[in-house]
Amino acid sequence: MVDIASVSGDERMLADAIERALSIHAPHLEVLRDGDAIVARTRLGRAQRVVIAGHIDTVPVNDNLPSRLEGDALTGTLHGRGTVDMKGGCAVMLALAVALEAPAYDVTWVWYDHEEVEASLNGLGRLARTRPELLAADFAILGEPSNAVVEGGCNGTMRVELRATGRRAHSARAWMGENAIHALATALAALAAYEPRAIEVDGLVYREGLNAVAVSGGVAGNVIPDDAVLTVNYRFAPDKSVAEAEQYLRELFSAAAPELRLTVTDAAGGARPGLDAPLAQHFMAAVGGTPAPKYGWTDVARFAELGIPAVNYGPGDPSLAHTDDERVPVEQIIACERGLRAWLSGA
Repeated sequence: MVDIASVSGDERMLADAIERALSIHAPHLEVLRDGDAIVARTRLGRAQRVVIAGHIDTVPVNDNLPSRLEGDALTGTLHGRGTVDMKGGCAVMLALAVALEAPAYDVTWVWYDHEEVEASLNGLGRLARTRPELLAADFAILGEPSNAVVEGGCNGTMRVELRATGRRAHSARAWMGENAIHALATALAALAAYEPRAIEVDGLVYREGLNAVAVSGGVAGNVIPDDAVLTVNYRFAPDKSVAEAEQYLRELFSAAAPELRLTVTDAAGGARPGLDAPLAQHFMAAVGGTPAPKYGWTDVARFAELGIPAVNYGPGDPSLAHTDDERVPVEQIIACERGLRAWLSGA
């Protein structure tokens, strides 16, 4: 899987390979395709259904393909783009989809496209909008990297733009203008003084973050700028909604920099841990370990919107995702395969 490059927007070859493998090796599954998303499901008449999903796209390659194995095939480390985020999890899914003909639950396996780009293109989101019946389930697992332990829920994310306006002038006569870039200083000072909050939600502690991520403005090297924009990213705990997160930012910047105009440009709600659901508790008992919070945003939030409790569980260290030396211990891939196999087999 890793050696089939699948940068967002170019997933077709990998989607074709997954579809072909299922058609040859998994006659017990109904296989459907929606664009470059592959859905395969059992129809065993079980009392409960679970969705196990993973995205097949990656961020751009940077001299980190083809993959290479350091050490042996059981205890070594696999290097290459997508090993962590998240082809390790997708490979575990494919192996189990083929191997488990009669799992304890009906299973819907989903390999989807366009996760690493803007939310409007997300393949899982597309399925939720246009084919929600394909995602109907009592519980969901997302194979995002989690160091082979269960990570519950996820933070929400919001991006806003703070715009300052001024008046152009020649820089030699700066007193005749109003510098829009300078007007961003109060907002930047508020961000520098911000202390990240740690918020407990259903037994897991989520760490928030509020940071400037981009600044734009300026006309020329001898012109006082009349327009400047500061882009801010807020990672908020799943104890609050998107509307509550927006209200928090508006109150913060209204007090710190009332002259700036705030516009929300992107937002996605978080997801509560979901570990109190009976199936989640059965899953935790089968795979073991101590659950942790997911600090980043993941598509478990999409399942939460559908009313489906969901967790993250996959091989790989999230801090290595998107790095040039992306790598995953083979032992974690094996551990996730064994954990999921035990649970799906009724352990």
